[in-house]
Amino acid sequence: MNRLIALLVFCILGATIYGFTMSNAVKRSAADDGSPTRAIQTQKKAVDPKTCFTCHEEVQSLHTGSKHQRLNCVTCHSNLDLHQEDPSTKPITNLEIKTCGNCHKEQYDSFFHVNLESRARVEKATTTSRSPTFDKLMMPHAFTKEHGEPRSHAFMLVDHYIVDRAYGGRFQYKDLKNITKTGKAWDLLLDKEPSSNGQKVFMSQTAIAANPTCLSCKSSDQILKWKYKGDPSPDAVWSRTSDVVQMARDLQQPVGCIHCHDPHGTNPRVVRDALIEAVVDRGEGTYPYDKKKSADVTMTKITFRDFRAIGILNKKDSNLMCAQCHVEYNCNPGHDPKSGAAVTKADPRTNIFPWTNVLDYNKKMEQFSFKDFKHAVTGASLSKIQHPETEVFWGSKHERAGVECKHCHMPVVKKGAKSYTWHGQKSARYMTKETCISCHTYWTEKEAVYQIDAIQNYIRGKMRKAEFWLAEFIDTYQRAKDLGVDDAQLANARTYHDQAHTLWEWWTAENSDGFHNPAQARESLTKSVDAAQEGTKFLENLIAQKKGTK
Repeated sequence: MNRLIALLVFCILGATIYGFTMSNAVKRSAADDGSPTRAIQTQKKAVDPKTCFTCHEEVQSLHTGSKHQRLNCVTCHSNLDLHQEDPSTKPITNLEIKTCGNCHKEQYDSFFHVNLESRARVEKATTTSRSPTFDKLMMPHAFTKEHGEPRSHAFMLVDHYIVDRAYGGRFQYKDLKNITKTGKAWDLLLDKEPSSNGQKVFMSQTAIAANPTCLSCKSSDQILKWKYKGDPSPDAVWSRTSDVVQMARDLQQPVGCIHCHDPHGTNPRVVRDALIEAVVDRGEGTYPYDKKKSADVTMTKITFRDFRAIGILNKKDSNLMCAQCHVEYNCNPGHDPKSGAAVTKADPRTNIFPWTNVLDYNKKMEQFSFKDFKHAVTGASLSKIQHPETEVFWGSKHERAGVECKHCHMPVVKKGAKSYTWHGQKSARYMTKETCISCHTYWTEKEAVYQIDAIQNYIRGKMRKAEFWLAEFIDTYQRAKDLGVDDAQLANARTYHDQAHTLWEWWTAENSDGFHNPAQARESLTKSVDAAQEGTKFLENLIAQKKGTK
């Protein structure tokens, strides 16, 4: 009898504690205004998770036994009573980053920290940045309108909205003082013409090159409204072919916690569909150049209602989590270099990760039969590289030693006696004590910065040389064309351009100035110089032959 009474008291006490926890979790959730696009109808009464699991088996497998198993479904979802009565009535999901921040305060605060040492709107096509002759080498691509160095994740959505190449100047800061502020995009920005949809040029020397696939990397707000690979679907609000202006208006927050951390079970995960496709669907693995490591770090694809998918990692690996965005990917229309036919946003090739390094990139793109644009002078079909930090890091000295992105950009820091992971994504040069010196204990902080500068200065020098010889090639091509050299012969010269271009432009797009893999950067850039010089010599011979016939 005594045992029975004790057990009854224990159950009542446990239920009281659980109810108090859930009540506070719901109150915290209710205080966050709900979804970025609509208010949440707060449901304070906890539901029995088993009721939800009868339909959502994949959620049960993640939630049961996890660190979040005591969080009730109402922490992040509302309208569950209506959903249970009528499954066609969908629940409302709270995607506010603040929801996670209620429990993970230090991580949340550091995510929105503003690093004032990292300058804003630094144009890469300047003598003080990465690529002073970028405009000549890339014309007429929209990136020549503005190609800025990145800021931290907290700014990734607003910086995308205001960049001159994306929306034709439609979106601007309400006040330039907002450039130091973080928060919801539409609290900071204005739409010059809210009554119209569709891309439109509002300012001279701007472009309208943004598209919906861009936004799948800039925000997590669309995650429940976007079908796998961005395919059009009656169940999807947005797709690859959606009006990008309308989609942009619907997004408020940058990439949030749920991009990398599964909210049901806290598992390390990825949600970027093109990465899941490359790793799982195409079977190329998590580390395509290291089969052993690929077998050690695995990804399991979980599909929800034949609509969207997530990739659950068997262990934490920030290289994979960061690879969702810090990777070379194609997100835009282009053309098929074999047929010359346009590749539109309806084509799945406009949402792919080649998942290869710079030395194999052109060969890989031949398999996809895709190029981004044709150069204005040579007419060569070229690629526009994005930001391939992940592929650059593969095989580097740091990666081989077990270093991951988090060790240099999101290190463990201390706040009083408490340790937590910094989520502000600073460059290691601003945190050398917590990053470089944690391994290289024999360095001072100044020595660590000196080492970083030495590598980056050297690689920037190689980038300048590669640019010079690409410019020489383009000028020589123009001379040959003006002299009337036969186009069939010029077509052979364009193959040199394609090769030299990729081997150079990879490094203007990659944001470490070669620090992530200095050996590969040097090899690639010097091969770019070789190809440009060989192409220039080839053209000079054609010019000499043409002059000789005269």
